[in-house]
Amino acid sequence: MSKNKGFSETSAGRYSLALYELAVEANNLSEIEAHSASIINLIASSEDFNSLIKDPTNNKEDQLNALNKISEQYKLNELLTKFLSFLISKRRFFYVDEILKSFLETCSIKRGELKAELTSAKDLTENEVNSIKEELTKNFSSKIRLNYKHDASLIGGLIVQVGSTMVDTSIKNKSNSQSICLKSRSIFKT
Repeated sequence: MSKNKGFSETSAGRYSLALYELAVEANNLSEIEAHSASIINLIASSEDFNSLIKDPTNNKEDQLNALNKISEQYKLNELLTKFLSFLISKRRFFYVDEILKSFLETCSIKRGELKAELTSAKDLTENEVNSIKEELTKNFSSKIRLNYKHDASLIGGLIVQVGSTMVDTSIKNKSNSQSICLKSRSIFKT
């Protein structure tokens, strides 16, 4: 692991925990959590905003001006705006995406949620996803935070991962497994 990557992960964890503690203290956790998710989505969807964050040649004033405009437009929580301004002043705004994702993860962990990934060959309805989420909640006796994505390359079936437990019922996996078995049989026959 490189020094920079380790530093950014460590920094993200520390800053996100500080934001969590400030949000709890201010009794604004749910609002700050929702606004943080909005900022993450904005980073992912806006090339200009992403460039403003990632380009080291941008000065603090430009970043603060952009943040203030975004804060006004999206009516961001004042504490979150101050926190993001602090990141800019400390030249840590480059890590804002990692910090806010770590913050959301911290919120989820503090609520006792387990993170789960659901990948399906068929595009599932919201009711189907909720039904799977309820079943996982019963099976794991814990709240589940489910991330769902559709992947047509699976051909059929689905993949569910909760923590380190993975269930792969996809046809693609079965096809690959059969292919590997056939190859290994032919190797051992010679």
